[in-house]
Order: sequence, then C-alpha cells, then structure tokens
Amino acid sequence: MVDDHKAFRDGLRALLQSAPDLEVVGEAADGEQAVALALTLQPDIILMDLQMPTLNGVDAARRIVYTSPHIGVIMLTMFEDDDSVFSAMRAGARGYLLKGALKAEVLHAVRGVAAGGAIFGSGLARRMMNFFAARKPSSPADSLPELTEREVEILQLLTHNLTNQEIADRLSISLKTARNHVSNILSKLQVADRAAAIGRARAAGFS
Repeated sequence: MVDDHKAFRDGLRALLQSAPDLEVVGEAADGEQAVALALTLQPDIILMDLQMPTLNGVDAARRIVYTSPHIGVIMLTMFEDDDSVFSAMRAGARGYLLKGALKAEVLHAVRGVAAGGAIFGSGLARRMMNFFAARKPSSPADSLPELTEREVEILQLLTHNLTNQEIADRLSISLKTARNHVSNILSKLQVADRAAAIGRARAAGFS
C-alpha cells in the first residue's frame, strides 16, 4: 500500500486484512519509499496513490514496472481525469480505481490483477473505450496503448525473432526480467504465444 495519508492506509490495511486470501506485506508514504520497498519485498500487487511527496505515483509505477514487470500496480486515487488515467496506463499500471470505490470493488481489482487481468473502476473503462475508439494512432506503439515503453521495445525485438536471452543481452537486463516482460506482453495483448504477439505487432505497423 502506498499513500501519504496514514488514516487512509489504516483503513485500506483493515480492508485487505479482512480477506483471508490477501496479506499486506508492506506500506509506504511516498513514491520513493514505494520503489525501494517493491525492490525488496517483491509483492504481487501494489495499491498506489497518485499525488504524493518526493515522487508521484505514476513515476513510481514506471520505475517499479521497469525493474519488476511481474508486479501488478493498481492506482487508487481521487483523480479521474483522462490525463491521469492514461499516464498511469502508459507507466504500466494494470488497474485504476477511485478512492470512493466500494470495498468489494477494491478486493475484486486486487484479485483480478493478481490473476493477470487489467481492472478499471466503474465508468473509467467505458471512457477508455470511447477514447481509443475515437483516437487515430500516430505510430505503431500508439496502436497498443496497453503496453509500457519497455514492453513496446521488447515487442519490437520479438518481431525480429530474438530469443529471451538475446533480448536480455540486447537490453542489459536479466533473463528472468526479459521473460517477465514477454509474459506481460502476451497477457496484455491476450494472445497465447510469441507468434501471435508478433502477428499483433505486424498488424499494428511494427516492422
């Protein structure tokens, strides 16, 4: 849990601890602490506020997903404007909820993202669909907005038939990190294998 208001963290902790299948492994009061704890604790899910001191939630999410792509970041914030939602998506967040969300909705989002899904609060999903339906992509990457910049980079390498080890060597990352990125790409694109992901990339204009 990451939020600069202790009272909110206390309430959120109580909610999460009331669920027998969930465990709170750590909490932070700002983005810098979140990045450090994520690296150490390697949680499955991070519930992240948007506006915080030292480092905001979007930048913290970007750093966390870059080094630990298997961690599912869910933004839990009061901000529902398009810029905030889409900035969080581009940073790699796999969920976005408003702080007024029902308790059941928060628990559903945690479980859904942990299972590999992407969960967005009531009303936000429809706005996102309308936004992307009306938006004309200006580049291949814009055609796949669910992918982070790093994932777009790796998808481009996949289209050149590089193996996970070759991707790891090219980007100076570990083999495990490369595998996690590829797994996330397949999950986000909802495809079964690398060949299908390459097909989606080609259709989006990757060369």
